[in-house]
Amino acid sequence: MTESSKSLHAPEGEGIRPANGQRNRRAPTPGDSESVDQGTVGMEDLLAGAEQEMPTLRRGEVVAGVIAAVDRDGILVDIGLKSEGIIPGFEAQRLIEADQVHVDDEVLVLVIQLEDEEGRAILSLSRARAEKSWRTVQRQFEEGEMLEAEVVDHNRGGLIVDADGVRGFVPMSQVAGLHVTGVGEDEIRQQLAEMLHHRISVKVLEVNRRRSRLILSERAVVQERRSQRKEELLAELREGEIRHGRVTSLTEFGAFIDLGGADGLVHLSELSWKPVSHPREVLKVGEEVDVRVLMIDREKKKIALSLRRTQPEPWTTAAERYKPGDLVTGTITKLAAFGAFARLEEGIEGLIHVSELAEGRVTHPRNVVNEGDVLTLRVLRVDPSRRRLGLSLRQVTNPEFVVDESRSEDAGHAEHGVHHKDTKG
Repeated sequence: MTESSKSLHAPEGEGIRPANGQRNRRAPTPGDSESVDQGTVGMEDLLAGAEQEMPTLRRGEVVAGVIAAVDRDGILVDIGLKSEGIIPGFEAQRLIEADQVHVDDEVLVLVIQLEDEEGRAILSLSRARAEKSWRTVQRQFEEGEMLEAEVVDHNRGGLIVDADGVRGFVPMSQVAGLHVTGVGEDEIRQQLAEMLHHRISVKVLEVNRRRSRLILSERAVVQERRSQRKEELLAELREGEIRHGRVTSLTEFGAFIDLGGADGLVHLSELSWKPVSHPREVLKVGEEVDVRVLMIDREKKKIALSLRRTQPEPWTTAAERYKPGDLVTGTITKLAAFGAFARLEEGIEGLIHVSELAEGRVTHPRNVVNEGDVLTLRVLRVDPSRRRLGLSLRQVTNPEFVVDESRSEDAGHAEHGVHHKDTKG
């Protein structure tokens, strides 16, 4: 018997019936040395004993046998009875055309009928294979195993698959990678159609042999693999290293990045060196980015990431680009009672103190400038260590500019207060 034949279990309480279970044993004859005394046992008794040794069959039972003869009218199978069982013509023709049966092949067959008019058991090879597949699926369900299936069709509800001869259904909600949010029915059908003839890995959600019902999930396999990969990733990640990932979602407080098995969070304050009010200003879902690992909490399985720290901090080289007396172009970004803030580049903002907006007294910056104005400004002072930069609009036309140190201290306090708040996000 082949190994695959041995793996199949018969109905509860029985194993698979071995082929030729009694066929190689002949009834004792009067001439045998082991026979009883002459006249003690007659021929009828010997025949009755042999009859009792013959195995009995049950309808629906799966038994092992050996192909005895192959013919389009029927395939004879020796299953250890007085006469061979038969696989009827309609199934026999199919098997012969597919070249799936040969004399002396060891096979598993299912008993459809105990006897026909000629006293032969009616057997089915195809249904035995199906039964074996159902039992395999049942075992995989009970043990939580994954199985491979081929997509053979689809409908409005999901995918129809072939799992080793058993027809199963994968609901749309259990198809991994299927985009349905905000997508029309035609596009969904197109996505399903593109999966035809692909082999997918699935897990059994429900199996009911009596109703021929098999419900499968591809998503469960993906989630299980992802969970395993997450554990591996948490073990191998190191703080400070750069990782490549893909943006999976955006929220009010940051962006989630898939690192290839686990999602990490880039907090709003770590998206850019410039102030950001929402992640969509910097990223979009599906975009691929490099991020720096800031923190790993293996117990809580959380990963903190930074996008901005993969780029140079603008203030570290600000003193090289901006020197007192330089004329620069800035955009007014914010107005306050003590002055106006102007952005010179991403991550670099300076303060135009209210006294440096115009000659004479200015009651409020809005009387001179508006948010969004693009202006030429003069650099008064640069302090990269404190992230402060003093600017003047009033002294743009004055080649001999003057830094009023009596005002710079107040300006410094004002700058510090506002920038400290922005840095905290």
